Amino acid sequence: MNSDPASINIAPAPAARSAIDHIIVPRVSDLGGVQVRRALPAQETQMIGPFIFFDEFGPAEFLLGEGLDIRPHPHIGLSTVTYMFEGQIMHRDSLGSAQVIAPGELNVMRSGRGIVHSERTPEQERKGRAKLYGIQTWMALPRAQEDGDPAFAHHGAADLPVLEDEGKKITLIMGSMYGLQAAAKLPTHTIYADAILSAGALLPFDAVAEERAFYVAKGEVAAGEDRFAAGRLVTLRRGEPITLRALSDSRLILLGGEPMDGPRFIWWNFVSSRKETMIAAAHEWEAGRMGRVPGDEDEFIPMK
Repeated sequence: MNSDPASINIAPAPAARSAIDHIIVPRVSDLGGVQVRRALPAQETQMIGPFIFFDEFGPAEFLLGEGLDIRPHPHIGLSTVTYMFEGQIMHRDSLGSAQVIAPGELNVMRSGRGIVHSERTPEQERKGRAKLYGIQTWMALPRAQEDGDPAFAHHGAADLPVLEDEGKKITLIMGSMYGLQAAAKLPTHTIYADAILSAGALLPFDAVAEERAFYVAKGEVAAGEDRFAAGRLVTLRRGEPITLRALSDSRLILLGGEPMDGPRFIWWNFVSSRKETMIAAAHEWEAGRMGRVPGDEDEFIPMK
């Protein structure tokens, strides 16, 4: 791979079937009037690098005065990573953070031993027909950081490095690839990028991480003779490069990283390497001891 961020070299595409591991069709559900496609965790694989949860939410358009309303709820052992395509979300958490996230921006909330947050459409957006479309992932924390301090960071669109070259625009969300380095600080080697491709454009995806996948958010792409429509998460075999070709104007999410330091359990909004930690967190939440969200204290989501 060319390390010069001014261009991307295109290598001959390998036989697609030599690189493709699994094709995952997300489960579709409704969350507060918004269609959500959940690709991870899946039967085929629980994690791709640190990514243990992958949701594409929307696109949705709300009636006047309405919007997304996800009441305060807790997390442990993970980082929530929210990246917007369209619309806005007001993030509030028990650290006192209050941040609107807009298209092209990134919110990273590290839960550590415990944090509470809410996600709602801002009041200003509700004055019109609010829209909502984006990606939220959860990244499992290394064992050494599972019980660490919670934290929150916001990165504006201008903070995310961009590469434009021959019919493609790649925005690096986190990690490093294509000669770009993201501003977000990560505990493990990670790749995470938003690739917008014009019809006919070629995108090489080298083995820059041990575990890799791409998600087709829009359009259709091909690798060799195989075609992948929107709403598919495709995991790749280790060490196998691949070149993707856009059959129409398309949008892909590229993700991956190094394998985690052991298996993880996922239950409700909790991720941990230890079941007993999750059980203890559930008791803390039920007892009201995990904190409150300033500015959003009247509601909460009870344990399921």
